[in-house]
Amino acid sequence: MIESSNLAPRLGIFARVLAALFGGYALAYCFTAFLSVYLPLIRADRVVYASLGCFAVWTAAAIYAFGARSATRAWLVIGGLALLLGLAAFLPAELGARP
Repeated sequence: MIESSNLAPRLGIFARVLAALFGGYALAYCFTAFLSVYLPLIRADRVVYASLGCFAVWTAAAIYAFGARSATRAWLVIGGLALLLGLAAFLPAELGARP
């Protein structure tokens, strides 16, 4: 049986792992979508450059998830950035470009 005093650190680590995996993936996806819309290149080049950059973003998000002061802060920062980039990528219909 797991003691209650030992449960809190494990839950914090589990929350950080989830933030690194799923939050980092969401951030990388939204970053790729954002760059696919706004880079001033032809569509094929935009997608290639944005896709290459997403690996660095996911790695940075995973590092930040374990470097943040708390798991809550990691989720808020990673989720907030993903939300902002996602909204910026998917809202402008007048550009005629979709990721």
